[in-house]
Amino acid sequence: MSWGMGRRETWAELRRYPSALAGVALILLLVALALHTLATVPYDQAVASWRSGEARLPINARPVWSDWLNPGRAPRSQSLIAEEVASAAFPGGRRLTQRIVLDYAYDDFPSELALFLTPRHSEHAAFLRLTWHTPDGREIDLGSRRLVGETRVALSQDRPLERRLGRPAHLGLLAATDGEAVLPGRHTLTLEAVFFDPGAELASELLLYGRVHGLAGTDHQRRDLSLALRWGTPIALAFGLVAAVGTTLSTLVIAAVGVWYRGWVDALIQRLTEVNMILPLLPILVMVGTLYSTSIWLMLGVVVALGIFSAGIKTYRAMLLPIREAPYIEAARAYGASHLRIVMRYMLPRILPVLIPTFVTLIPTFVFLEASLAVLGLGDPVLPTWGKVLNDAQAQSALYNGYYYWVLAPAALLMLSGLGFAMLGFALDRVFNPRLRSL
Repeated sequence: MSWGMGRRETWAELRRYPSALAGVALILLLVALALHTLATVPYDQAVASWRSGEARLPINARPVWSDWLNPGRAPRSQSLIAEEVASAAFPGGRRLTQRIVLDYAYDDFPSELALFLTPRHSEHAAFLRLTWHTPDGREIDLGSRRLVGETRVALSQDRPLERRLGRPAHLGLLAATDGEAVLPGRHTLTLEAVFFDPGAELASELLLYGRVHGLAGTDHQRRDLSLALRWGTPIALAFGLVAAVGTTLSTLVIAAVGVWYRGWVDALIQRLTEVNMILPLLPILVMVGTLYSTSIWLMLGVVVALGIFSAGIKTYRAMLLPIREAPYIEAARAYGASHLRIVMRYMLPRILPVLIPTFVTLIPTFVFLEASLAVLGLGDPVLPTWGKVLNDAQAQSALYNGYYYWVLAPAALLMLSGLGFAMLGFALDRVFNPRLRSL
């Protein structure tokens, strides 16, 4: 099939192969996800959220869809705002009573309970008393606290309260009298505050951390894993595309220059290629990441630099040698075409049809390479990527602890990216190589 085949003819040939259509669909899906991520989640916001986590997200929460597979009602995160029920002034201050109502109807206990308190118009320390009322009429004293500025009261980490309840607060406060089963119904938290500023106000919020969250769940640092899965898509595709373009084009041009000029130029290129072929890429990248920097851009530059004199030069050289002796090359030399024009306009386009399938199948190779470096702990520490998610899962023994979602989601995206480019590349190879069409 000639390189002059139009786009319509090429697409008509590709449509004969269902694998090509499936590969194109997977690639378009990944590209759409990458573009949507870039448009909706700014880079600075993604990096900041990934580095610091979100205090309002639960720890190690499963994805929401996992609760659909396992019949049951796992608790979701809830934010409950207090309402003021009473207020009384006294000389130099005021007493304030608030109430937070929790209608609990889940089959399991939450993962944590936390109270966020924000006093306003208050210059002096205030005092706060907390009382928990259960649906069966019990009243549990949560103790008193001194309130100075914005405060987060981690009820689940309150050790004195845990000793009194015999278990963490998010279990003891929502448990039935037997202490084992969840007590559904209306639970009420009463807040009694004493301020020493007449105009003081209090904004109170009870945050119930769920057992499931989002489409991808969360990790040990309260980070939403969907952020890394989404942002990992453009990073992986960009790394694979740039590395594939850089190595393929540079290798092709160098091979063509060696074939055209022959002599010592071709000999030097072949010796450099043979030396580079015995150099192990992954150990070199590990050494660079360990001794210098793990920046993804540095790693990309090293990959491209080591990929220039790759084994592909010998393959392209074998394909270009008969083209150099073709009659139309002699005709081009006869009418005075320059060396650069002959190489770029008459030699390289002849093997581009063979180059395209190789280029497409090369992209997932570099995607897997970037993920492998991250799994080994040599990924960019700033960027949220698929490999970084797998590295954190390995460090936290995710599979041992039953957090299968932590490993399955990034592994599935890596598998789909490799599958999409591989199916398209194999189909393109059949389209541009007539000898493979009957196979």
